[in-house]
Amino acid sequence: MKILLIEDEPDLGAIIQTSLSHHQYVVDWAQDGQIGWEYLITNPTIYSLAIIDWMLPKVSGIEICRRLRAGKYTLPILMLTARDRMEDKITGLDAGADDYLVKPFGMEELLARLRALHRRAPTFQPEQLQVGQLRLDYGNNAVFIINSAGQEQSIGLTAKEFQLLEYLMQHPDWTLTHDQIRNRIWALDTESASNIVAAQIRLLRKKLAEFGCGDAIETVRGFGYRLNSINK
Repeated sequence: MKILLIEDEPDLGAIIQTSLSHHQYVVDWAQDGQIGWEYLITNPTIYSLAIIDWMLPKVSGIEICRRLRAGKYTLPILMLTARDRMEDKITGLDAGADDYLVKPFGMEELLARLRALHRRAPTFQPEQLQVGQLRLDYGNNAVFIINSAGQEQSIGLTAKEFQLLEYLMQHPDWTLTHDQIRNRIWALDTESASNIVAAQIRLLRKKLAEFGCGDAIETVRGFGYRLNSINK
C-alpha cells in the first residue's frame, strides 16, 4: 500500500515514515502543503491513503481536504493536529477528513487507524489475495505457494519483494509498465537506478523458482511485466 504523508515537522515526519516503512507501507513524504498537493494532483490514483497535518506551510491541511472533496476524490484522509477542541474536530471532518488524530499520539494507534480507514475505503482490501499457486495473506504479511496436493509452503520475501508481488497480484494478467511499478513500490524522493525494477523482478523470480513458480511473472518486452493467473 502506498501512503502520502504531508507533515512539516521533520522529526515527527521521519518517525512516521520509518515506522510505516517497517510495516511494509510505501511512503511519499511532503513537508509543505503545496508540494503535498502537487503529489496528489500529479499521481491521484497511486495512493491508498493520505496522512495530512492541519497546520502546514503554503497550503493548510484543511484546504487540501476541501480541494480533494471538491474534486470528488474519495482518497481516505487521516488528519493530524494538536487541536483537540470539539469544534476543531468538527471543522476537520466537515472539510473532508475521514478520521482525526490528536498529537501527541502513539504509532500503534496511528497504524490501527490506518488499518481501519483502509477497511472502510471504497477499494476494500481483502484479507488475502490468490492468483494461481500464489496466496498472499495480509494478516501475517506472508506469501504461500500452493502445490498440486493443496499443501502450502511459505516464501521468505523482503519488504520490497512482498510489495512488488502484492502489486502484481492485485492486477493479474495485466501488463504493468516499469514506470507504474517504480512509482508504486518506491517513494518519489528515492533516487533509484534505471534498472531497479528489472533487478527486483529478477530477485523475486529467483525465489519463486525455488518453488517451481519462476515462470509466473512474464516479461512483456518494451512494456513491463505481467503476473499470469494460469500457470504455464
